[in-house]
Amino acid sequence: MTPSGPSRVALYYAPAIDDPLHDAASTWLGRDAETNATRRQPELPDIAAITRDPAGYGFHATLKAPMRLADGVTWGAFVAAVESLAAGIRPFDLPRLSVQDLHGFLALRETAPSHALQALADLCVAGIDHLRAPLTEAELARRRKSGLPPAQEALLKRWGYTYVFGEFFFHMTLTRRLTPAEKAIYLPAATEYFGALLEAPRRVTDLAIFTQAAAGAPFTIARRIALRG
Repeated sequence: MTPSGPSRVALYYAPAIDDPLHDAASTWLGRDAETNATRRQPELPDIAAITRDPAGYGFHATLKAPMRLADGVTWGAFVAAVESLAAGIRPFDLPRLSVQDLHGFLALRETAPSHALQALADLCVAGIDHLRAPLTEAELARRRKSGLPPAQEALLKRWGYTYVFGEFFFHMTLTRRLTPAEKAIYLPAATEYFGALLEAPRRVTDLAIFTQAAAGAPFTIARRIALRG
């Protein structure tokens, strides 16, 4: 796939295709980002609506937020830059994950700090930023609509995203923002659903390049670039 026009690219962590977490999360969200196939979701009230937004982005944790490629930057040049970045990064163990309430959203988050995760995210943010097109006024307005503290405003202007470097936090989103009544249903349901899957050890071994064919289209995994450091 060659991104053009309004399409965007992103660097994410996504579980390996043979990791049972990939299958379980794809079913939870109702869409497999690897194949773009729809899935029959668990029998929970309004689950399609509650998972619609994260399903569109695919199951992932953001390392480099969605961006448009700068003028003159080709798909091949972008992939080559990611390959060069990945060549200097060693695979590492991911801390155990758990279902957590994140400002009203449910997400899988790490249960212990990880310097390796932070370092990976920092490298992804800075390492390919020279390939990013500047944000448009509409994109800036969308990021600012809920108000930003000065530190996040500065990060947005410099890096095109607010949650980077000192503001970064690892999360794999499972729902939209929930009402208290919805949380009372979905927090225990998600905790039970993912259950023992989250006890299994897993490693970060690649960078997943996600692409969006056009504005509003779902993100899919276009390439996985192995970490070779």
